[in-house]
Amino acid sequence: MGDSLYLGLFIAVAAAATFATRVIPFLFFERHTDHPLVRHLGRYLPAAVMALLATVFLQRSANWSGAWYGFDALIPGALVVVVHLWRRHALLSIAAGTASYMLIKQAGF
Repeated sequence: MGDSLYLGLFIAVAAAATFATRVIPFLFFERHTDHPLVRHLGRYLPAAVMALLATVFLQRSANWSGAWYGFDALIPGALVVVVHLWRRHALLSIAAGTASYMLIKQAGF
């Protein structure tokens, strides 16, 4: 099997699996949107996922042994919260946090 065919098959399988994981919940939950469990998950799961992502980001990305002691990740994280509370626009808050984090890292802090 040639490398091109193998790569094409790999991409096709990965795309199908990704598509399936996005579509199956909508097909399954379409008839169950009023179920208490689905409503509970819809209310609390997004905040739980964001808290988990923020925790992982702070653990993995911050420099906790430097002179600034984690401020290289805490400042962008706080900026995301402030911008989101101010504008209520997820894309804008994520872009502001990412830009500030990259600026801090590129500046060498």
